[in-house]
Amino acid sequence: MSQRLPQAASPVTVRHVKTDKVPELASATWSNCLVVGDEVVMSGMTAHPASRQQTLDPYQQTLVVLGKIRDLVEAAGGSIGSITKLVIYVTDIAHKDEVGRARRDFFGTPYPCSTLVAVSALVFPELTVEIDAFARLGADLRQAVAG
Repeated sequence: MSQRLPQAASPVTVRHVKTDKVPELASATWSNCLVVGDEVVMSGMTAHPASRQQTLDPYQQTLVVLGKIRDLVEAAGGSIGSITKLVIYVTDIAHKDEVGRARRDFFGTPYPCSTLVAVSALVFPELTVEIDAFARLGADLRQAVAG
């Protein structure tokens, strides 16, 4: 009897998403946003350079970062409802309430899944919040079914 060999999986399409709203530095050694199949993955976003131009508290920094994430997801073909998971890094866990308020003000329910982690520092001293985000094209949390 002959054995049937498994078929090789088709390669997944990967797109490098760019938008003028969230520019990538020419010297960057990372991509801001990739779409792998229908999954959207983003590098950690901060409020930089806005944080260098004005003093932003953790609430304001969180809103700036969430706006960048929305802009990248929209450039990838999704919407704010496509965002399924956030990993939030704060330099002081005492900022959790301000970060939470910004999330409530930015998203409708149900909220994306989320992890909050305190870290000792971010890339620039004035930064207090950095967020990694994940999204799925074709999904819309606003259409979530309770269950």
